[in-house]
Amino acid sequence: MKKILFMAVLFVCSLSSAMAQKQAEIKFDKMEHNFGTFAESQPVQKCTFTFTNTGDAPLVINQAVASCGCTVPSYTKEPIAPGKKGTISVTYNGKGKFPGHFKKTITVRSNAKTEMTRLYILGNMEEGK
Repeated sequence: MKKILFMAVLFVCSLSSAMAQKQAEIKFDKMEHNFGTFAESQPVQKCTFTFTNTGDAPLVINQAVASCGCTVPSYTKEPIAPGKKGTISVTYNGKGKFPGHFKKTITVRSNAKTEMTRLYILGNMEEGK
């Protein structure tokens, strides 16, 4: 009987401890950036996504990967304290690409409650004359 009671108390304690764990939460200022129309003679376009840790634990960005080699993301490497902001800068290089509309995806992985987030960049590169 003592073993059963001990196991029950241990289970309740571990369950309440698991529920009380703090967790980071990521909130972006925007999920998509539109470069609009730009000339093929200026193929490099840059933008920045800003995010805030709205959780109650430090936020760590583990990875930011683009869907194409023409898109390069760079991000804040240090842990982001609750309430603080970080950035993900994205550079699109359309040199050697066909002119026209494009849409690229940046997949962000973190320790936040929502572990994976997708950001998008899009635009229209006009053919040079």
